[in-house]
Amino acid sequence: MSLPPIAPPATIGILGGGQLGRMLAISARAMGYRVAVLDPDPDCPTAAVADRQVVAGYDDVGAALRLAALTYELEHVAAAVVDAVDGVVPVRPGRVPLQVTQDRIAERRFVEEAGVPVAPWREIRTADELRHAAGALGLPLRIKATTGGYDGRSQVRVERIADVDGALDRLGRPAGEALLAEAEMAFASELSIVLTRGLDGRCATFPLARNRHDEGILADSVAPAPVPAPIAERAAVVGEWLAVAMDLVGTLTAELFLMPDGQLVVNELAPRVHNSGHWTIEGAATSQFEQHIRAICGLDLGSTAAQAPSAMVNLLGTGRPRPARLEPEGLGRALADPAVHLHLYDKRTVFERRKMGHVTVLGATVDEALERARTAADRLRWAETETETGAEADPAADRKEGRR
Repeated sequence: MSLPPIAPPATIGILGGGQLGRMLAISARAMGYRVAVLDPDPDCPTAAVADRQVVAGYDDVGAALRLAALTYELEHVAAAVVDAVDGVVPVRPGRVPLQVTQDRIAERRFVEEAGVPVAPWREIRTADELRHAAGALGLPLRIKATTGGYDGRSQVRVERIADVDGALDRLGRPAGEALLAEAEMAFASELSIVLTRGLDGRCATFPLARNRHDEGILADSVAPAPVPAPIAERAAVVGEWLAVAMDLVGTLTAELFLMPDGQLVVNELAPRVHNSGHWTIEGAATSQFEQHIRAICGLDLGSTAAQAPSAMVNLLGTGRPRPARLEPEGLGRALADPAVHLHLYDKRTVFERRKMGHVTVLGATVDEALERARTAADRLRWAETETETGAEADPAADRKEGRR
């Protein structure tokens, strides 16, 4: 017997209050739902748009039960929390997607078992094992922490044999901890496929996006990706196959490498809405955020058709930690282009390379849209105001934005 949908004005509980939680909450409220959020930061981006906040850590089972969460917006939620809450209300996308994506080695094994290629890799714990991995995988390679790393952090690049000695020390992880050593791929393009799987098992897949990263942080995305149609079709098949394999209900993002020979290799999975899908807010008939809300509530999914060629450019922080305020002159110049859409995440403190927001543009071509989006982003500047008391870079607050 199929379950009845969760209808407004029911409350949707979100584990995690970062920018993804904020945009999920905005979509949920637009549909008539109420929103509760759990986050350790009382000033998290979602707090301003939620009806209620539980201030607690992502491993606090009691707090999560008070929230009665329905979904999560990051992978750092403790499995024990999901297990406890799932006995009260269904937690979607589910426990298996969370388990698979919390650990990079578990993720690699899952993808391989599903019959999808990943970069050649080895599990290592010692310097000797790293040397063996370098011999087997070749150089350059990357050593990655299996948990907690994001945006290019918690990883070390090993380019030469001379770099092997001391590489584990540079990573700064406890001795004997399992690490991922992975061959660095000479890819032609970085791509991502974002799809949503409903409670009935049907998938709705957004057009493929092409991404560009800067030192591990997503800089911009365009969609539909300017690649041959067969590649886009294969990417959709890969994403849908993985969603079915983990019995996911909600949104899944698969970051992919397009190799020079046309092969697609999975780089990373995220069982949630994703930075590379932000273009869908204006660029698709249904945004990834509304689509996720539809899925976890048991509603039919919306159209994923592209409205027009779209581009998204991330707005990163600059300089020392200080209160986050945009300079009015730059804001005016950026929005002088009527095609520009500005999204800020209401983070109270700005600092170097922190994700603060994004701009999107729809254009006649993805190249035109990207050029206009970059121009607008370049015009935006963070005011050089004095640092207020407490306005220091908060590694814990920044860390909770992990893998977004």
